[in-house]
Amino acid sequence: MITIQNLSFSYGSKGVLKNISMELKGGNIYGLLGENGVGKTTLLTLLCGLKKPATGTIDTDGRTPFDREPSLLAEQFYLPDEVAPVRNKANQFGVETGALWPKYDHGKFLTLLREFEVDEQQRMDSMSSGQLKKTWIAFALACNARHYFLDEPTNGLDIPSKSQFRKAITKYTADDSCVVISTHQVRDLEEIIDPIVILDKEDVLLNASLQTISEKLFFDYGTEIHPEALYLERTPSGAIQVYPNTTGEESKVNLEALFNAVHAHKDVVKALFQ
Repeated sequence: MITIQNLSFSYGSKGVLKNISMELKGGNIYGLLGENGVGKTTLLTLLCGLKKPATGTIDTDGRTPFDREPSLLAEQFYLPDEVAPVRNKANQFGVETGALWPKYDHGKFLTLLREFEVDEQQRMDSMSSGQLKKTWIAFALACNARHYFLDEPTNGLDIPSKSQFRKAITKYTADDSCVVISTHQVRDLEEIIDPIVILDKEDVLLNASLQTISEKLFFDYGTEIHPEALYLERTPSGAIQVYPNTTGEESKVNLEALFNAVHAHKDVVKALFQ
């Protein structure tokens, strides 16, 4: 489990994160959402130990990420939005770089490349951006890490590749893995991310499972306008509305509507989930 307590970080005089606290538990694929500039990428790099908190702590299974202990590095993988076009063939890259992760499975890497329709003998610096991204995703999953921090992993992928990514994440990560995916493309990932974390500069606005969200908020797809709607979006068939769930009735969570409702009524939503 990852425990974040009163975490703050700034770039010089520019504050990015302030007093962030939350828990990230194994066995989940977290969707990390937030507006541009709130610190999603910064949080991922703090979680994997590439940056040091200004104040506060991060505890990952009893260890501090910034200490860069080999035992923890072997159990985590950070995939940035922009991946490196390595001057090597994919197969050889896997053989050489996989040695840094004790649980790396080269057979799994090759299997994933085939599923992603990537040529293992092609040089990575000659691949398209989508093929390169899929190669790195395949390598990450082949490392069999316990903690994954993925920054906008579907950027650069076409529609079939996004489907391949969703299937791979659910099929090739362990049941106790903690996966944190930062994304703006919620429609690409809404089938697999749960719980949902919505980040703000000075707060975590939401950290809840889809079940809990459905218990607290109702997502209405009808035509009758609700007077207590926290968010309303008109559609050709009616409207999408979000309002407090006072009846206990279940509804399908719409992540874009959820995000907009949370940001429009931060205090109201926080009070509902406390």
